[in-house]
Amino acid sequence: MHLTLLPDPMAVCRLPADAALPPDILDAGFCSVTRTPEELSIVLPADRAQIGWKTETGWRMLQARGPLDFELTGIVAGLTAPLAAAGLPVFVVSTFDTDYLLVRTDRLDAAVATLREAGHEVERVKSENLYPLIG
Repeated sequence: MHLTLLPDPMAVCRLPADAALPPDILDAGFCSVTRTPEELSIVLPADRAQIGWKTETGWRMLQARGPLDFELTGIVAGLTAPLAAAGLPVFVVSTFDTDYLLVRTDRLDAAVATLREAGHEVERVKSENLYPLIG
């Protein structure tokens, strides 16, 4: 699998299930919104998280090259299994076209090395210079 490390530090946020969606939230660039009966979950660039939200920061995002066909199986498992075996936490967001892995910023080098050792290709976007990568 070909993965691209995206440049923005990311946040995973939780709001009450009945919370209103902020009106400009979809202008954040990447934004994933999921509402369940228990919560409103938002993944977006860390600088877009709002005061008062329960927020987990310190994530970086890897994008699988897509679009990925719905008939493909084991994509997420193939990406997350090596990370789990290495004891590296991961948060996954799936879209119609592809999958995104969020890994902890302080474990980014280990995650990239683990993915590469598992046979995946990992590259940076051209503007990426925030964190050094192994290899």
